[in-house]
Amino acid sequence: MSAVLREARATLLPDMTGAQGPLPPLLLVLTVLTGLVDAFSFLVLGRVFVANMTGNVVFTGFALAGAQGFPLLASVLAFGSFVVGALAGGAVAHRAGEHRGRLLRRALLVETAFVAVAAVLVLVSHAPYTGFCRFTLIALLGLALGVQNAAVRALAVPDLTTTVLTRTLTGAVADSRLVKGPGGRAGRRGLSALSLLAGAFGGALAVRGGHPALPLLLALVILAGTSVAAFLLARGDAPWTAPVTGG
Repeated sequence: MSAVLREARATLLPDMTGAQGPLPPLLLVLTVLTGLVDAFSFLVLGRVFVANMTGNVVFTGFALAGAQGFPLLASVLAFGSFVVGALAGGAVAHRAGEHRGRLLRRALLVETAFVAVAAVLVLVSHAPYTGFCRFTLIALLGLALGVQNAAVRALAVPDLTTTVLTRTLTGAVADSRLVKGPGGRAGRRGLSALSLLAGAFGGALAVRGGHPALPLLLALVILAGTSVAAFLLARGDAPWTAPVTGG
């Protein structure tokens, strides 16, 4: 247990001169954002994810089989928008060169722009969001999370993908010392899962008890704070801004 707590503490309060610098806590914050946005899309826009594409692929299969309540067009649109966003995020990553701080700053600016437009659209529209409004929101948020995922992939911080948890949780268990493995980094991986859970929980509460736009407004606050931190921390050529291959 002490090792798990040490790993969690090192993730939340990292060595700023280390290879990952401030990236672990920043990516945990973006994981919370993922939960918020997916809570909005699933609960408000109708059984569609804009961040977790595995769910959309499964939903597409359900829809093609004729299952009720799984909108085919919405899932396909979310998937396509995410792919385009990932393409844009990849372009940002390659243009940023090998400076991870520059990559993070630019990706956050693009993502913030998409989420901001979506939030404004929700605020000026009226629930329930249907037709063109609904599809536009799905597209905007899919683009935003595609950019985020491409950037996170390029940042290459182990166990902190901000979206996919299946392999993260599998690694925490399968590599644990309980099965004589090298250690499952349960502290960091557990924080990743809890961050997504917290975002989804908070997003669901916001949708049920407040205005439907609240999860997106909270996401904008997170993006603003993360962007400010990225701009302040990525000045110069700190060790963490260089590309790495391991954690």
